Parts: sequence; C-alpha cells; structure tokens
Amino acid sequence: MAAAPSSIPTLSPLDPSIDVSIVIVNWNARDFLRNCLRSITDQTTRPHEIIVVDNASKDASADMLRAEFPNVTLIANNHNAGFAAANNQGIAISRGRHILLLNPDTLVLDHAIDQMLAESDKRPDVGVIGCQVWETPERLQRVGFAFPHPLNIAIVQTGLTRRLAAWPLFNLPAYGHWNRDTERELDVISGMFMLVKRAVIEKVGVLDPDYFVYAEEADWCRRIWRAGYRCVFIPTARILHIDGGGKSTDQVSVKMYVQLQKSLTIFNRKNYGPLAALLVRITYALAMTGRGIFFSLTAPLDSSGRSARRAKQSWAAVAWHLFGREPATPQAATS
Repeated sequence: MAAAPSSIPTLSPLDPSIDVSIVIVNWNARDFLRNCLRSITDQTTRPHEIIVVDNASKDASADMLRAEFPNVTLIANNHNAGFAAANNQGIAISRGRHILLLNPDTLVLDHAIDQMLAESDKRPDVGVIGCQVWETPERLQRVGFAFPHPLNIAIVQTGLTRRLAAWPLFNLPAYGHWNRDTERELDVISGMFMLVKRAVIEKVGVLDPDYFVYAEEADWCRRIWRAGYRCVFIPTARILHIDGGGKSTDQVSVKMYVQLQKSLTIFNRKNYGPLAALLVRITYALAMTGRGIFFSLTAPLDSSGRSARRAKQSWAAVAWHLFGREPATPQAATS
C-alpha cells in the first residue's frame, strides 16, 4: 500500500479573494459536465474558481471545455488516474479558502454553493459540509453514511437493513430512519458534494490515492473527525444528481462492483487493522457466493439479462476475495 497522504500537502498559495475552488473530476461525461458548469455560473455569486481534471476522456470533454469554458482551469490527464488522485491534482493548484469536490453529473440549485459557504464561514469547528441531493425533482437521494467497518458491512450484506428496518442498529449504516430533511452530524459526507475548508486540508492531508474510486471520502472524513472537526449535513440547499448511480462507474459495472469491495477492504485495513480487513473479505466472499448462485440459477428465466449481469458481478467479486483476481484495471473516475 502506498504511503499515507502528507499531513501538510503542497498547495498553491492562498488567494483570500477566492471563497471556493470547485474541483470536478470528469471521465466521459461531457454533456453532464457542460450543464454542471452552467449551473455553477447561474447559481453562484461568491468569488470562485473552477478546476476540471479530465481523466483521459474519449468523448471530447477537454475540447468542449477549451471551446466553451475558457475561464475554467483544465488539467487533461493522458491516463485515468482515478477519483482520489485526480481530485488531489485539482486540490494542489487550488487557491480558495474552501475546496468543493463536485461530481460532473450534478446541477447546482438554490444557490447551494453560496449557502454552504455561508454556513461554513460561521462554523469554525466544521471541517466538511454536505447538502441535500435529489435524484429527480421528486425523489431525494439518501446521501451520507456511517463508517463502513466490518459490522456495518455485515449488516448490509446479510440484508438486515431490510429485514429488521424497525431496529435502529440495523438502519445505522445508511442512517435509514433519517429523511435528510434536518441538520445532522454524519460519519461520512458523500463525495459528490463535499465542501472542505482549506485549513482542514492543510492539517489532515489530501485524499488517499490508494483508493482508485469509492471509500476515499470515508477515509478523508475519518481523518477530519480525528483532527477535531465535525462533518455536517445541512438541508437548506440542494443539488440535483442527474445520473443517480454515477455516470462513470456505470460504464464499467463489473469492474466497479469489485472495486467498491476492494476499496472498502482497503479502508478497513488502514483504519481498523488486518483482522478487520479479513472479516470484510470473508463477509463479502460468503455474500457474493450466495448472490452468484441465486442469480446464476435465475438467469435462464430472466429475458432482460439483469440476473446474468448480477451473476457476473458476483462471481468476479468472489474471484477477487478468494484469489486476488481482478477484472481489467478500473476505468471510473467519479464517486
């Protein structure tokens, strides 16, 4: 495993006149990205800069940015560096008092960035702020979650969150009894909108590039909590997450299915030790074996092909947990 991020990262000099540096990691999401950037312009009045890190997109995203958004700072990678590492590239050249990590498949509503900056400015003990996220204008997305330690992973993988939903313990992993309509401290703020104070990053470091995608925000929030700052969800502003499940990760579903479990194993090894990582792998190996058997048996009866795809995902995960065999190198780059 690579060395932990530096506790004092190298950042560009602070420009006090810039309230926020907005860092967007893009991979083949050109049309989403265009609309996201327009929404930032329409909905944000506080002084800001926008930095887009493009992870070697094949859809002419970089050309679109150069032609249509000349004021956006573009870092065009010649390979897919992954979500954490690409965000770090943007953070390294940022100059604002805050850094906002924002997914390209989002639209800013309600002057959300302005509102969250105002909240951050009056809360010196808050390190990270998240806002409401909507999948559609009618459906709220259940963002934010508890730290994914072995117990929480086991609760989810055994289906206890569904079977024993009335018990608070079994709703804890995703805060199931909470409607995202009140302010609340969270273990983890979801990475699609994370507003972080620059001073916090200077103390705890940047994202850990060991995580290609997934779990990087959990690791970051854990370090931020341990440094004495709070992670807070504030529902007074909204963004629309147009793609819901993640544009980039959907493009490589089998690879990303395994990558999620790999990232959670890394998280547990780093934060709770090798025994915790082993427990996570055992939990997933058992759960994925059961899932693989079920969907393999139902696949011939499913003309949609959905069961066959799920069986493929499950057996790929079993191969990684038992034998360390991975699908081809992951290509996603959004959280």
